[in-house]
Amino acid sequence: VQLQASGGGLVQPGGSLRLSCAASGSISDILVMAWYRQAPGKQRELVALITSDGSTNYADSLKGRFIASRDNAKNVMYLQMNSLKPEDTAVYYCKIPGFGSWGQGTLVTVPA
Repeated sequence: VQLQASGGGLVQPGGSLRLSCAASGSISDILVMAWYRQAPGKQRELVALITSDGSTNYADSLKGRFIASRDNAKNVMYLQMNSLKPEDTAVYYCKIPGFGSWGQGTLVTVPA
């Protein structure tokens, strides 16, 4: 299954954005999916994990602002990002942990 993130863009501080991750095939049997991000000049980091039943786990710094979800029927995963800050500027990727390539990701820019 190939995953492709989309929905990035320029958003003002305090704004919201929803990213989508479209899968090329069924995600129903994929136990864990994840969002990652890589800010300029920094290492890639885990943003959120979501299991097939919708259970989620977030990076401590993002709890309460970011919400991951998935629609197994539509083969799509989402990342709702609220109260965005300049430090959220990054390329965001979706991936099955430990499998597949990173893809192009989608750029989110929150100006200072």
